[in-house]
Amino acid sequence: MAEIDVKPAPEPDYVVIESGKTTLSDLYKKEDWMAVWLGFLILIVGLAIYLPRPPEKAAEIPKYNATMKEEAAKAPFKTIEWHNASSAKRGVRATNQDFAKTIQSFLSAPSDWNINPLDALYRNEEDAKAMGAPFKDAAEKAKAAAEAALANAKVAQAAAAEAGFKDASLNAAAEKEINAWQKAKDAASKAEGKFKVKSFNRIPYLIGLCIILAIFFGIGKAIMGTPFGQFVIGFPVVFLLAILAYMAETQALMKYWGFGFPLWAIVFGLLISNTVGTPKWLQPAVCTEYYIKTGLVLLGAEILFNKILAIGKPGIFIAWICTPVTLILTYWFGQRIIKMPSKTLNITISSDMSVCGVSAAIATAAACRAKKEELTLAIGLSMVFTAICMVGQPAFAKLVGMPEILAGSWMGSTIDSTGAVAAAGAFLGQKALYVAATIKMIQNVLIGVVAFAVAVYWCARVECAPGQSVSWWEIWYRFPKFVIGFIAASIVFSIIDQSVGSDMSSVMINHGVLRGFTRIAREWFFALAFTCIGLETDFREFGHYFKGGKPITLYVFGQTFQLCFTLLVGYIMFYIIFPEVTAKI
Repeated sequence: MAEIDVKPAPEPDYVVIESGKTTLSDLYKKEDWMAVWLGFLILIVGLAIYLPRPPEKAAEIPKYNATMKEEAAKAPFKTIEWHNASSAKRGVRATNQDFAKTIQSFLSAPSDWNINPLDALYRNEEDAKAMGAPFKDAAEKAKAAAEAALANAKVAQAAAAEAGFKDASLNAAAEKEINAWQKAKDAASKAEGKFKVKSFNRIPYLIGLCIILAIFFGIGKAIMGTPFGQFVIGFPVVFLLAILAYMAETQALMKYWGFGFPLWAIVFGLLISNTVGTPKWLQPAVCTEYYIKTGLVLLGAEILFNKILAIGKPGIFIAWICTPVTLILTYWFGQRIIKMPSKTLNITISSDMSVCGVSAAIATAAACRAKKEELTLAIGLSMVFTAICMVGQPAFAKLVGMPEILAGSWMGSTIDSTGAVAAAGAFLGQKALYVAATIKMIQNVLIGVVAFAVAVYWCARVECAPGQSVSWWEIWYRFPKFVIGFIAASIVFSIIDQSVGSDMSSVMINHGVLRGFTRIAREWFFALAFTCIGLETDFREFGHYFKGGKPITLYVFGQTFQLCFTLLVGYIMFYIIFPEVTAKI
């Protein structure tokens, strides 16, 4: 009998998910499950670090609450004392403790810079003083203005108090002066930040972080079958490119225009892969899904149920109704109107644009087995439009005098990146920031829902032959398992949030475990993933996807519809149907 020459199967060019019979070894051999375990390990470490160490000032929170309650009952507006108590309460954060500051220094990305890139990594005391010196006069003037505004507020509030807070005109005058004081106080704080520039040396921390992450992810890869040494050799290069991406983001001009690290990470990776090519020794560390899936598990911990309920029915309706409507319509437009040749590219772009950008694209691409270049294309379009919307939407809202709450709901539901949403909201004010960030958080819940729905639809309609039925097991095989970790993290942290109470949750969870540890780690993982996307991408594979400009046409149509639709629905929800919710924000 002649021998049969068996050749190894070629590497798949789609986003890999588990398939076939589930075995116990899948729980540690498959990338999705490994991402879940690594993500939960980080979350457990974060809880172990922060929860046993509440700040001493946490004991003062009941006193601040009592003051705020007393002042709210005394006057029909927020008094000076109310604002002072509220400010003191907000200042109680686990991240303000010494050990937390050390952790943040260790995890911090490169700092802001203008001309010299090294300023992002190292700044001595002499340079720090020189950088702050030009802002000394402005800081002193802002401080004096804040003190004068406080004096005026005290006079106006005293006049209202003498009238027993029953004179509407005096109350309005006092509220106006207090608001002016708050604005002057914020301006003084920002001016002081520019004047008091701190020295730092991030190089040792970045080296240490590189070593820790190489070991952390390397052990996971070794368990899955990739030699530890091969991964560790290539990882420092991926990490270095991620550092450069952060440095590009923090450059003054790039920061102003909103070109964030995800875009730069992809660009730097592309420069290598499309010139000299990605070296073979580097490829074991080029693990796009591995990094980003671990980061997405961490993202789940940031979605707390109380935050979803706090914004009320208007926010939930905007996020959970407008988003799927936009996704379905955009997919229909791609298939029926412009006739996209690739259904997987169509649904990946549609979910990327309508849900929450990269995170949804990764989950959807896994569920429908999109090709890696299709995922890269969708993410690239998302990065460009995110930068445009982050600058354009708040500018437009301010130009037309759009109310902060409406603008926040509009931006939170249409700008893809969570970081860009926060930046755009902050540009308009605290109410816009709060509403935008909360609605984006609510929208992020749909990552798991969309992944499951796409898995079902692809099994039952797209890839199912006529007359055949699809078992639930097939849907389970296709469903991206890391989404389970995403959902589980959300449930666990929501339970913890409820058990410790809203005040302590803000201090220990939001401004402790999340902001002081896991969120920073998640952004590093995303930076590594975006770098790998660039390193894995060959421009020559994109030509046929851009034929007729269909991907761009699809994205522009979907984004335009979403911008108009969510603005209309946001106005109806917040100002016509649920005005009482709007009044409480």
